[in-house]
Amino acid sequence: MKLEALQNGIPARIRSVDWSAIAPEEGKRLRALGIDEGAEIQISHRGIFGGKDPIALMIGRMTIAIRRVHAAAMMVDPL
Repeated sequence: MKLEALQNGIPARIRSVDWSAIAPEEGKRLRALGIDEGAEIQISHRGIFGGKDPIALMIGRMTIAIRRVHAAAMMVDPL
């Protein structure tokens, strides 16, 4: 399933990332933050505006904000 479809609070592992759908500089930043294949993540909450942007993503003890377009490029497996 795509990360954007994952329910809040459900832990998951990133199976794959379509890096071609993400701008190179944004992909580099995401990788530096540990967002890559095999990472265990969880959505803590989503923005309240129309497109539900941004998405607060927990990876380890760190929480980062990603855009919905980034979440759409990631396939995850719920744990």
